[in-house]
Amino acid sequence: MKRTFQPNNRKRSKKHGFFSRIKGKVINRRRKKGRKVLSK
Repeated sequence: MKRTFQPNNRKRSKKHGFFSRIKGKVINRRRKKGRKVLSK
């Protein structure tokens, strides 16, 4: 029986990675705020 979670790093980084965050509003808000670290 296969487990439900089949990790796939490429898919993960496409959805939650740095560059997908750049496209969204999160990074921009943090940049405006003057954050030292934008994303982990």
